Amino acid sequence: MLFNSIKFLIFFPIVTIGYFLIPFRFRWLLLLIASCLFYMAFIPKYILFLFLLIGIDFTAGIMIEQSKEEHRKIYLIISILSTCAALFVFKYFNFFNNTAAGLSHFLGWHFKPYHFGWVLPIGLSFHTFQSLSYVIEVYKGRYKAERNLGIYALYVMFYPQLVAGPIERPYHLLPQFYKEHSVDYERITGGLKLMAWGFFKKAVIADRLAIFVNNAYADHNSLGITYLIATIFFAFQIYCDFSGYTDIAIGAAKVMGFELIKNFDRPYIAKSLTEFWHRWHISLSTWFRDYVYISLGGNRTTIPFWILSIMITFIISGLWHGANWTFVIWGALNGFYMVFGRLTSGIRDSLAQKTGLSRHPMLHNGLKILTTFLLVCMGWVFFRAKDLGEAAHILKDIFYKGNGSIYGWLTHITSADNYSIIQTDILNKIGPDQFQFGCGVLMVVVMLIFEAVLGEKLFSQLALGWKAPARWLVYYGLVIAIIALGVFNRSPFIYFQF
Repeated sequence: MLFNSIKFLIFFPIVTIGYFLIPFRFRWLLLLIASCLFYMAFIPKYILFLFLLIGIDFTAGIMIEQSKEEHRKIYLIISILSTCAALFVFKYFNFFNNTAAGLSHFLGWHFKPYHFGWVLPIGLSFHTFQSLSYVIEVYKGRYKAERNLGIYALYVMFYPQLVAGPIERPYHLLPQFYKEHSVDYERITGGLKLMAWGFFKKAVIADRLAIFVNNAYADHNSLGITYLIATIFFAFQIYCDFSGYTDIAIGAAKVMGFELIKNFDRPYIAKSLTEFWHRWHISLSTWFRDYVYISLGGNRTTIPFWILSIMITFIISGLWHGANWTFVIWGALNGFYMVFGRLTSGIRDSLAQKTGLSRHPMLHNGLKILTTFLLVCMGWVFFRAKDLGEAAHILKDIFYKGNGSIYGWLTHITSADNYSIIQTDILNKIGPDQFQFGCGVLMVVVMLIFEAVLGEKLFSQLALGWKAPARWLVYYGLVIAIIALGVFNRSPFIYFQF
């Protein structure tokens, strides 16, 4: 069930009202049934597979807690292997099979790959990671094993964050199912405001920018400048799409009294790639930090082993996003950014001192933000491209090939014909609804202004303390913008495919 669908607009108020009307002891059961219905709206039969994984991890958690040290690790390994095997079969089997076939063909061997034809279960990567965090935390003794199977199933299946996060930890979410939540006007309105902000980012910004991005990336004859603009738009598209989903999820949970962890914190104001990953998809970044990077040694090791740990962590992170070499390269590129940034930090600081740039912090920080954003955008090319060939073609066109590339545009900057060709190509990708698209781009600016005003706060905290006319002006303006400028084609959220 998509958040941006009529079904959800009916589903959400019914579940929420029912949640507050029924006795507290039955509320977890209502949420579990509702979460099952929410999940079954995609591919119903896959819920049986999800129940199997839930049963394995629930049992493993209890056995880990009750067993002696030599057996605890066995149960942990069984749980991890079961969960990862499911992820591998559904998501990665065909990818590795095709890779093996390509390698065998290159070596002159004869290997005919076998392909599974089933569809990837929705949100598999998210709820498997949430399950893994549970058994790992129980194994490390940081959380007691859950004894109520229904509550544990709800922890894995809680519908607001079931299919695209945030990826919760057991010590943060599980205890909340045992707390009785009452009707609270400020909390409910705060949650609804956050949901509206999420719908605004998804329908008005992400799905409208997607029109240009999809057209530009689908046309292999696009000019380099067009590809560049499309890539910058994609940076905001994927941010508004994913953070929009997160806002809706956090807001929906908040209405009922549950607090989900923050998943985004204005990532495009980051002054370095390290800071970017502290602000982007925070629940996944911290998951890889806690369970992969630190396990490999983290910061407590030599520089060569630290480099290896960073590269392994980011390559696995890239592969988590998708079974395609584009995601592997995307992860490796971000790992390289992190390594290069640390190894050159002293040199860059010295240059800033010698050039006097460090004496102008606004300019210095502005250049850092711009550089970080452009490096992130270069990575987004691999994330968005369908294969490595397309990614290479786009990057070549952006930087060098033809008059429409950055190089070509700079060398023919005074050419009126060059401007005309570029303008025609861009307008063709926008399509006939240029005014609406221009409004969508303007809304990116509006969003950035709101984020600057809010700082680290969520949109639900906007207008607190304002007088009623000012508050309602913002609320009505938001609703009108969604209705007037939103794209309502039931486009799925980008991260649903992961």
